[in-house]
Amino acid sequence: MSFLGFLKRRQGGERVADAALPRVPAGERVYAIGDIHGRDDLFKQLLAKVEADNAARGKAFTTLILLGDLVDRGPDSASVIERALGIGAPFDKVAMLVGNHEECFLAALTGDLKRVRYFIRIGGDATIRSYWCDDAAYAAMTFEEVAEQLPGKVPQAHVDFLNRGEDMIQIGDYVFVHAGIRPGVPLDRQKLPDLRWIREEFIHDDQDHGVTIVHGHTISEDVDETRNRIGIDTGAYLTGRLTALGLEGDRRWYLDTADFELN
Repeated sequence: MSFLGFLKRRQGGERVADAALPRVPAGERVYAIGDIHGRDDLFKQLLAKVEADNAARGKAFTTLILLGDLVDRGPDSASVIERALGIGAPFDKVAMLVGNHEECFLAALTGDLKRVRYFIRIGGDATIRSYWCDDAAYAAMTFEEVAEQLPGKVPQAHVDFLNRGEDMIQIGDYVFVHAGIRPGVPLDRQKLPDLRWIREEFIHDDQDHGVTIVHGHTISEDVDETRNRIGIDTGAYLTGRLTALGLEGDRRWYLDTADFELN
């Protein structure tokens, strides 16, 4: 029987298993939000749902983790970062993981022409437009002009926020990363390129990592649960569905902007 096969439905979208599930420490609650990719409209909606859910569950030390790829592809990356900067209560701790798109954004902000070209090619054009006040003027500019002017368009507070991002967070039996981990490599020996970019080697590996990995980066139509990982990138910029995972004790549940129900 598959891992999902022995999971039972619990009211409110929670899933519990016949066998022991991974746990977060007693008295703590964790929410993780998948790849936002410039969809500030969805980010606002999901934050409101998470806050309401948190309030309904009673007092706990609550951590909110953004799994990275806040920027690119969607139209409002600047607004997403501004909103993330302003998150405080009711969360006791807010953390952001650096995704591959943040990595490329920060590289482009050095003004290096090659890095700016690459950033634009992977979806950064939408991010740049969100910071440029004059869209017509931006459209008429050369790559060289964009590379020269881009660093001055992004508020230092946004740059500092991205530079404070983390690469791996462990809470209890869960490890949160943007893309995944290199299978067979101890957690304390993982390399940044894998944490931010890995895909196939991680997604298709079913070995026990000793913890459950929570990640984004790889889009799936629904929450992607396997016996060793949980993927919550549901392609928000394309689908309108931004997903959050909630954890408390050995329970897990999901919230999203599409009001879907787990079967």
